[in-house]
Amino acid sequence: MDENQLGTVILTAAYRVHTELGPGLFESVYEAVLAYEIRNKGIEVERQTAVPIFYRDVKFEEGFRADLIVGKKVILELKSVENLEKVHAKKLLTQLRLSGMHLGYLINFGAPHLKSGIRRVVNGLSEASIPRNSVS
Repeated sequence: MDENQLGTVILTAAYRVHTELGPGLFESVYEAVLAYEIRNKGIEVERQTAVPIFYRDVKFEEGFRADLIVGKKVILELKSVENLEKVHAKKLLTQLRLSGMHLGYLINFGAPHLKSGIRRVVNGLSEASIPRNSVS
């Protein structure tokens, strides 16, 4: 699957989790349940993965810790807050840039309606390949 196909699976699973559990739980709960839902679709999911970074030709083993990495291609940054802040999307964009990945989703399970709590973040991903119904 490419990044956009994985995105469709991710968003479908996130909507299901939010519908069944509702807002207001800890991020770790949404992380565990969302990973479960995505794995049930036969897709590899890594939780709390340490991602190394390179700085001036030096490798740092734990540059950052990704909440979820789906299919080794998409980073998910999960929140359970009243409102997303600009810094949350900036953090995800930096994670994408440092990891070499091209697509990430910032998902706020604290939002009353999940659609308003999703931000699609891209790092060099071809915009021509975005599905028309993609959330941005």
